[in-house]
Amino acid sequence: MDDTHFDLVVIGFGKGGKTLAATLGRLGKRVAMIEQSAVMYGGTCINIGCVPTKALVHHAEHPGAGTPGERHHRAVEATRAITTTMRGKNFAMLDTIDSVTVITGRATFLDPKTVRVTAGDDVLHLTADTIVINTGAVPTIPPVPGLRESTRLLTSTELIDLDHLPKRLAILGGGYVGVEFASMYAQFGSAVTVLDAVPKIMPREDDDIIEAATEILRGVGVEFVTGASVTEVRDIDNGVEITYEVDGETHILAADEVLAATGRKPATEGLGLARAGVRTTPTGAVAVDEFLRTSQPHIFAIGDVNGGPQFTYISLDDNRIVADQLLGSGTRSTTDRKFVPFTVFMTPPLSRVGLTEREAVERGLPVKVVTKAVADIAAMPRPKIVGETRGLMKFVVDRETDHVLGAVLLSVDSQELINLVTLAMRHNVTATELRDAIYTHPASTEAFNEVLATPPIRTA
Repeated sequence: MDDTHFDLVVIGFGKGGKTLAATLGRLGKRVAMIEQSAVMYGGTCINIGCVPTKALVHHAEHPGAGTPGERHHRAVEATRAITTTMRGKNFAMLDTIDSVTVITGRATFLDPKTVRVTAGDDVLHLTADTIVINTGAVPTIPPVPGLRESTRLLTSTELIDLDHLPKRLAILGGGYVGVEFASMYAQFGSAVTVLDAVPKIMPREDDDIIEAATEILRGVGVEFVTGASVTEVRDIDNGVEITYEVDGETHILAADEVLAATGRKPATEGLGLARAGVRTTPTGAVAVDEFLRTSQPHIFAIGDVNGGPQFTYISLDDNRIVADQLLGSGTRSTTDRKFVPFTVFMTPPLSRVGLTEREAVERGLPVKVVTKAVADIAAMPRPKIVGETRGLMKFVVDRETDHVLGAVLLSVDSQELINLVTLAMRHNVTATELRDAIYTHPASTEAFNEVLATPPIRTA
């Protein structure tokens, strides 16, 4: 390239960055998209995150014929095909825009305006009016003696691309990621054991939700060891041994592979942020204001790297905020996000938005709680039609305003239902309006007609 000055340089091909690059590119702005790996075009979601994991969940739920190993192998091959196709389409999305240049290489700041990109012996120096950091997050490995050195250690990235099905899979961490993989691989046929230091899995949830989810997971063979402090991991001839303590007693768990599912941290290593004068938070995230500007006004950070909620749809919304700064009124900010839903893709999926019952009570809000087991919801025949009647639905409602404060849906189709609840909460639609709305039949949404008409089980 003769001219290496750009209107916009984006570091990282994630959801928010690629969308912003495409938007400015179509307006004729000179844009450089830097991605360190050709197998990550499109970002975490389509390559090692949302898309492949949910594809594997689907295959685990609909296994087909053959042995567990054969079914798992077919699922991995089908998932690779999906991600390969989507990766190519994401690359083409930018490569077909004349003013956008995709550069594969590792980026590091030399100063606030200059980024060096290296790929083998090739080096480029780029300057830009605006720079967007969009490097995402990477799995964390807990400091357990022997774990990092183990040849049987897997992160979520390696596990979803594993050619063979582990007969015995140990999962360190009973949070949302650990639960999702436990459900998935137990359905594939692995003997799954989850080890967690806390007393209950998914500790941010209410006790009744935890109990319902735990019962479902145990029903497919997942074993839980809570209150477990892992003290050592050691490779053996046929696998790995995990030493842990519970109530002062030492135990050893043998497994074929061990998955570290203990969270993700912002991917900032090697970016040279100090040279750019970009500050980070104590947790290692790029520090940003409500407009996603860093300590350098022309540098933004979007997606997981800025320490916000680690969801693809948040990265997409981050793109809208930065686009408004560059092209619009400059008023859109993170403070506009009133409610953000999420889903844990266990089977059936667990989705939540807003406050849990515990959080609402701790805030001293006047609440009523309604809940019902999915199997008992007569107005919702869809679970019986598709053969998935496990789970429950729970709403936390303000007794005085009748507004929904929060909802947890552990049920078939919850990943779709939660979006309707979220929209209602954002626009102050009351629980009564949700209860009395007309929904198609047979649809999972009909559950709201019945659940929200149920007498409250608790008030506060």
